[in-house]
Amino acid sequence: MSIYLLNLVVTIAMFIVLVFRAWVEHKNYRIMWKELEWRRTCETVGKILKAEKSLFTKVEGGEELYDMLCELFQCKIE
Repeated sequence: MSIYLLNLVVTIAMFIVLVFRAWVEHKNYRIMWKELEWRRTCETVGKILKAEKSLFTKVEGGEELYDMLCELFQCKIE
């Protein structure tokens, strides 16, 4: 009887460890997914900012706004 209880305890412990590892992996996956989405957003906004630079320069204070947006979205200023 004691060997069966030991087997049950080991099985439950292994299950708990697997659930914990799955939770950690899920948490890391969500963090990586958010980072990927942010990078895609930065790339898209960077392309739009570069294409519409003339629109910003026509408005008063547009250069400062353009520089701040480029810094925020980490796009290279040309």
